[in-house]
Amino acid sequence: MSADTQNAIAVTKLQKSFGTLEVLKNVSFSVSKGQILALLGPNGAGKTTTINILSTLMRPDAGSASINGFDVVEEDAKVRENIGLTGQFAAVDEYLTGRENVHMIGRLYHLKPKTIPDRVDLLLKTFGLEKFADKPAKTYSGGMKRRLDLAMSLVATPPVLFLDEPTTGLDPRSRNALWQMIEQLAKDGTTILLTTQYMEEAEYLANNVIVIDHGKVIAEGTVNELKAKAGSEQVEVTLKSEEAVAAALKLIKNSAKADNDNLSIRVPAKSGVTSLKKVIETLDNAKIKIDTVALRRPTLDDVFLALTGHDTTDDTEKKEAKK
Repeated sequence: MSADTQNAIAVTKLQKSFGTLEVLKNVSFSVSKGQILALLGPNGAGKTTTINILSTLMRPDAGSASINGFDVVEEDAKVRENIGLTGQFAAVDEYLTGRENVHMIGRLYHLKPKTIPDRVDLLLKTFGLEKFADKPAKTYSGGMKRRLDLAMSLVATPPVLFLDEPTTGLDPRSRNALWQMIEQLAKDGTTILLTTQYMEEAEYLANNVIVIDHGKVIAEGTVNELKAKAGSEQVEVTLKSEEAVAAALKLIKNSAKADNDNLSIRVPAKSGVTSLKKVIETLDNAKIKIDTVALRRPTLDDVFLALTGHDTTDDTEKKEAKK
């Protein structure tokens, strides 16, 4: 058993390569019990490879990792007893009903046969699938399949749950519903490692965030701590013309940045609302007409851009899938 029993998940200097491609480069982090950690980054950053190693589907080239104190290489069977996994694509048998899918997982986990039906009913109800329980999964929508997949991963009540981009491809309503379910799981004591490309997902769910890019951890902390790395709030002003943008820049000088495509300027607002009032007053006194004005707080998108120089949509082909 690993020495680290304080954290539900402990990762130390993980390395993994596929041929000449280094996918993980000394990745280290930990997750306290009952917490949600978001592993944030674009496709190809190494998120899925990290999940595959932690769930014993893949071995690292170097480094170590443990789940509830069990080493993922030396004690892989014990690790599997402690985890649930929902991958990027719903792993359901479309020819079985929702009930049969969940029941099958209960049997694979060797649960007591008498306890399985009640557990199945509870999970189907929890995930809003009881009305569709006896219909083939192939008739389910994408959101329903995602919920069924999550229900299947919780049959054995694992203390640690891995969610690899669980809301990819879902419509906004299904995504919000799944967020609420994940949030409730954490409140009930499940430790969750969530990988995502969606900044708002990390912001809504995570106690802490790890930002990973090209196989390296480039930042970690709470959402607010990471936002602080992107700088202060900004006043965003939309104007009527390019001439107005140029005039505004001269007035506010070096502190403002222009976005001519959107006819707007952004001004650092270290004093928040006070800065907002000052910008409005300056432009009003110069008789520069304002179209819209807002106080904009940094987002995790801003954080990623500030740290990497590119956004999460500027990704490469997912070479880590090649084994």
